[in-house]
Parts: sequence; C-alpha cells; structure tokens
Amino acid sequence: MTRNRRLAAISRRAYNRNVRDSVPLKLASPEEAVRVIKSGNRIYIHGMAAAPPALVGAMAARSCELRDVEIVQMHTEGPAPYALPQCRDSFRVRALFVGGNVREAVAEGRADYVPVFLSHVPGLFSDGTLPLDVALIHVSPPDHHGFCSLGVSVEAARAAVVSAKHVIAQVNRLMPRTHGDGVVHVDDLDALCECDTPIPEVARGKSSEVESRIGKLCAELVQDGATLQVGIGGIPNAVLASLFGHQDLGVHSEMFSDGMLDLVERGVVTGRHKVIHPGKLVSSFVMGSRRLYDFVDDNPQVAMLDVGYVNNPQVIARNPKVTAINSAIEVDITGQVCADSIGPRIYSGVGGQMDFMRGAAASDMGVSIIALPSTTHRGESRIVNHLKEGSGVVTTRADVHYVVTEHGTANLRGKSLRDRARLMVGLAHPSHREQLEREAAERFGPL
Repeated sequence: MTRNRRLAAISRRAYNRNVRDSVPLKLASPEEAVRVIKSGNRIYIHGMAAAPPALVGAMAARSCELRDVEIVQMHTEGPAPYALPQCRDSFRVRALFVGGNVREAVAEGRADYVPVFLSHVPGLFSDGTLPLDVALIHVSPPDHHGFCSLGVSVEAARAAVVSAKHVIAQVNRLMPRTHGDGVVHVDDLDALCECDTPIPEVARGKSSEVESRIGKLCAELVQDGATLQVGIGGIPNAVLASLFGHQDLGVHSEMFSDGMLDLVERGVVTGRHKVIHPGKLVSSFVMGSRRLYDFVDDNPQVAMLDVGYVNNPQVIARNPKVTAINSAIEVDITGQVCADSIGPRIYSGVGGQMDFMRGAAASDMGVSIIALPSTTHRGESRIVNHLKEGSGVVTTRADVHYVVTEHGTANLRGKSLRDRARLMVGLAHPSHREQLEREAAERFGPL
C-alpha cells in the first residue's frame, strides 16, 4: 500500500468514527448542503487551489432559482460557472483578486473588483465590512479529535469560517492536512459533503531565456541568510533556480511553490537565521504539483498561517534580510509600478506586493525588488514614460528600491526623478531607449 493510500485509509477510519458516529445529521450531498444559500446572500468561496468544486457546481446549478447572490473570492483555480453570462441575474462576483476564471466577467461589467492589500482581506470579514452569510470551504477529513484542516489554502479562509453565519465544507481525502491556523472543528461546520476531487495542480513551465537572465540578476541581490518572499510563474521560478549556490535561506511568503521546495530538498533553505518561526516554512497558501502537496501533508516544518499575519509588514520586517521579489505589468521611468491592470482593464489584483515591499524595506538589510521583462510579447516597452491611461499604481515610486529587467538592475533608493529616469531608460529594450530618453528629457531636462 502506498503512503498516500495508507494515509487515506487512516483518514477514512477517523472520518467514519468522528463524523458518521457523532454528527451524522451534518452529512449531506452537495445539492442538499447548498440549500442553505438564499437569494440576496453573500457567499465566500475558499481560495486558490482549495476552491470546493462539488459545492461550487451544486450552487451554480441553482442559478434558475437564486437571484442577487454575491460571491466574494480571491483567485480560485478551476471553473467558476457562477461567473458565466447566463448567470448574471443569479450571481455577481466581488473579486478581491482577479483570476482567469472571472477576468472576462469583470471586463464586461458582470463582476466587480475590489482593490485591497492581501493582508487586509481577513479584516473585511471579521470587522463586518463584508459580512458573510455562507462560507464554502474545502477541508481534509477530521482527525480523531474532530479537527479538519483547510489544507493548501489558509489565506483569509479562517476569518471567513469564524465570521460566516453558515459554514459548508467539502471533505476530501486528497486534501493535505497542514499545520498552523487552518484548523476547523466539525462542531463549527453546519454541513459536510464527501467528495474526493483532485486538488488542482499548477504546472511549472520552463523559464524563457529572458526570464532566466532576470532570475540570475535577482539572485545576485539575495544574500546568504535572507528570508524570501517569491511568487509563482516564469520569473519567480527562474529566481529560485538561480539560488542553489546560496546558504541558509529562510521562507516567509504568502505562497509556497515547487521551486521553493527544490531549495528545501537541496538544503539551501534552512530558516536558521529567521527571528520569527526559525526553521519553519511560513506561508498562507501553496499551489503546484502533487509532489508539493504531499510535502506539506502533515509536515510540521510547514506553518500555514492566516494571511493577515503572514503579510503584515510589521511581522515581515522582524526577520533579517527579507528579500521580496515581485513582478509588474509596467513600470514608469520614475518607479511607479502598475501590477493589477493593463490600462483600465483589470488583470489581477493588488495582492501582497505592497505588504512585502514595505515589510522588506523595514527589515534589517532587507531588499525589495520589482522584476519584469523589458517588453511585452508584442514588443511593446514595459518601461514607459507614463503608465497607460486608466492604469492603477499598486506600488508607489517611494516604495520601490530595485527594478530588474533582462538588461540590468537599477537601484532607485535615494534617487531623484531625473536620476531614476536615466537608470530606468537603461533597463528598457535598446529599441525603445532613444524615445524614452527623449521623453524623459522633456520632463526632467537632459539626462
């Protein structure tokens, strides 16, 4: 019997003993469980790779009878049938971060985007700004004490569970049991449905030549003993792949990916020099392969904590040499960063970029980095004189320290606008530098 099948068998015995025997009335089919949802309700959907597909599908199937139901969510993996055009009268999404499954709905005005720091999201629920009627969550089977785990995504889910009037859980034996804040007792659940659906996996693609060059330049800014915050995608993967020669790195990041796991397994990440949670891999959610999910399963080295804590800049700053590496859609020559929209079209969200940029800046010997390719896939410059009309500034120019493209690194700390313009022009693709320099000279004088 494989380890996963053995764990599933143990979990099944615990599940039968603690749920079937002690709270049999809470067991329901997905269709029965979502009957608690009424027209006009506000519903929270568990985020990232923990969106509960059985409950989401059952809720969406009631579109003919429900009206004006508001869905509050961050990014979720998997389909979002409630965001389809035919459901516009039944459901409306209030997205705290815009993922691919609701991007079209936001663009067409059938869904709304809320710009918010990731660290502030739990407070929206707990302080009553966005009171929740129902929380739909995705958990591991309860242990012999009756406790389930929020698994691969704690983020704001714990706050939603505490705040919502009704909590409905999809119980899944494939969901890892993680340590930290994501503990929910069956007594706090109003209904449970059994459905063993695979946890969505996010494939790690091969970094391009440009991304690899950016990764190496970012890695040169990472000191031994640094505490890392890195996301997911081509550039973060390239950064992590360039850190194999480093020593005693730590992890305090809103997310944990396969690239970070490689560093753990090679002994590069030890967390030895962290001041808070030394030796622990601190995260709020994980997304990646089944290998990653198996690693975090019942692993006390991994601390999955509430995002209001993980992303609190004052907490982040307590560790030394915090190195925060984030990306952008475009950056202007003064250092203003647009990371959530392409002009007025919302693409993603504010997320945790500012949380970690400010936390890293306040950390002893901390480093904050914005890394991006110098051009789009269509050859347009991502280093610009002015951000596109309608763009939002996610990170202010006063908060940006380093900007990295494949053409180099610019340290903007303490630099004037004219100094910054000169440095930023040097990060642009050579084919765009002459025009950028000319435009910059019109604003600031000769560079």
